[in-house]
Amino acid sequence: MPRGEGEDWTYDLIIESIDRSLRLMKTDHVDLIQLHSCSVEILEKGDVIRAIQDTRDAGKARHIGYSGDNENAKWAVESREFETLQTSFSLVDQGARKNLFPGVVEQGMGLIIKRPIGNAVWGRATDPNPYYHMPTSYTEEYFRRAGVMAAEGPIDGAPDNPIDMAMGFTLGRPEVSTAIVGTLNPSHLESNIELIHNRLPISADAISNLEKRYDQVGGDWEQRG
Repeated sequence: MPRGEGEDWTYDLIIESIDRSLRLMKTDHVDLIQLHSCSVEILEKGDVIRAIQDTRDAGKARHIGYSGDNENAKWAVESREFETLQTSFSLVDQGARKNLFPGVVEQGMGLIIKRPIGNAVWGRATDPNPYYHMPTSYTEEYFRRAGVMAAEGPIDGAPDNPIDMAMGFTLGRPEVSTAIVGTLNPSHLESNIELIHNRLPISADAISNLEKRYDQVGGDWEQRG
């Protein structure tokens, strides 16, 4: 949501921001509004949650959700106030599998995955850093993790194409409702659509082996935002 004037994360600012966005989009409602990465301290105050609940009750949004990671996301899930969670998850960032997925299932929430292919680091000889406007550290940690995992040897049952494996891993989790796959290249979008229709799912053995590999070498890796 675009920011207006005034203090961040207040009831009035969120309501104003939503109304301005609806005007700019020339619509009277959206399907989903998410609070993005506000902290537990802000969530506990309740104003931001009340703002999006009132927006939903006024018919300006059909559903409300939270977007974030780690302890903030865990609080949002356990609060039972949200209908969806958007969070990071990939073959090189599996922390949510144990920390967040069980609660999402228990609450019956929709699960939206961001960074589902881990910035396409798997199988690369060098850090791809595909986003030229971002600092190199944006993909650096994922690239490091991929190297640690790959050094343990081949993944049994894995497809040869690393993008197929990355996408297949994430979408192979039954908890996942949808994934956000960004791209700067239209041909990559076309390729992803073709992948979904013709090359997925990957084998259950590959998914299981990737989970075991991650748990062996990366059990203490923090979920990345």
